[in-house]
Amino acid sequence: MTSINDPLTLPNGVTLRNRIVKSAMSEALADAYNNPSQALISLFAQWGAGGAGVIITGNTPVDRKHLEHAGNFVLDEHTDMRKVDALVAAGKSGGAAFLVQLAHAGRQTPEIVNPHPTSISDVRLDLPGYGKPAPLTEEQIPELLRKYAASAKIAQDAGFDGVEIHAAHGYLLSSSLSPRINTRTDRWGGAALENRARLLLEVVRAVRAAVEPGFIVAVKLNSSDFQKGGFDHEESVQVAVMLEAEGVDFIEISGGNFEEPKAYSHAKKSGSTQMREAYFLEYAAAIKDALSIPLMVTGGFRSASVMNAALENGKTDLIGMGRPFITEPGFAAKLLSGEIGRAPAVEETFPPADELPRGAVLSWFCTQIARVGRKGQADLALPVVEGHEQYLAAIERVTQKWAAAQKL
Repeated sequence: MTSINDPLTLPNGVTLRNRIVKSAMSEALADAYNNPSQALISLFAQWGAGGAGVIITGNTPVDRKHLEHAGNFVLDEHTDMRKVDALVAAGKSGGAAFLVQLAHAGRQTPEIVNPHPTSISDVRLDLPGYGKPAPLTEEQIPELLRKYAASAKIAQDAGFDGVEIHAAHGYLLSSSLSPRINTRTDRWGGAALENRARLLLEVVRAVRAAVEPGFIVAVKLNSSDFQKGGFDHEESVQVAVMLEAEGVDFIEISGGNFEEPKAYSHAKKSGSTQMREAYFLEYAAAIKDALSIPLMVTGGFRSASVMNAALENGKTDLIGMGRPFITEPGFAAKLLSGEIGRAPAVEETFPPADELPRGAVLSWFCTQIARVGRKGQADLALPVVEGHEQYLAAIERVTQKWAAAQKL
């Protein structure tokens, strides 16, 4: 019987000690020069000691002009590697495999960071605070591939165990897959999925060529964009098969983007008393059936019984969780030992999502991430709306400090 306690050997021969993964979350705790801060290092020291088999960093841009947030940690030739060394030591302190999530925000780059970010096309994000993007040119693509490969090599040299290439949630590689966003008519876009998948596959090839065989290369992929005319579930299955052919070690399934934030906003609605667990598991079934490499499903897992059933029934190979690691960084060890049967689920006590400001639940958790990094523990008594407001104020402060540093 397969359970969360079982090790898993990846295609490249690396064995993960158990099936629990601390999935990527946007920590936004870098300093004004996008280096790891002491708060970020302290945060990962807690997660590193928490018992998970794998730990993945939050969105780590390969291009400083295309940040997801002014507080992102960036991994490139300008990064302070002494601070990265401390981060790696913290993340690996408890024996977990430590992966860095490489990303390029594309059209989801905030306007204050880049008023005209590079995207796959000129289709603008339908949200305030984001500028009209400039389409990626044929001449720019080799440099983009070089950036991904260079960041992966730096990660390997720094001691990370692998990278996860972010091709979900509407960032550059995700938007390239979407026929709604990728309106190109050349070999990088259009109606043909093979064209829309080309950029992602070329990135994977560049990264794989830059690192050793024992270095983990994973991809985070949307099961669907959940938008009319967007990247859909059938196409996701096909791209997953393409990725397996390129030698990736596992694929993580998620969904949505900034405009349709399925991965970020899961919460009960008015009149409901329950929240559904493992809400991307049903979308993963067809992808799992099409693959021989491991699959990771993230989103909503809380009960050990549900996790073990998903593993035993062959619906997933790895269990990704994020929010429980914020409210109790060491919960995984307790879950694995049987001391507890369920991961922390403080969000179940929150007011219904449709009675809160847009994004309030996500913002509350982001506030708690910063608090765990700076003070060592979350404040579970903090009201949701107050946590939301604190995060909005924190974003403003971080962005101002970052902007001031860019002018020096």
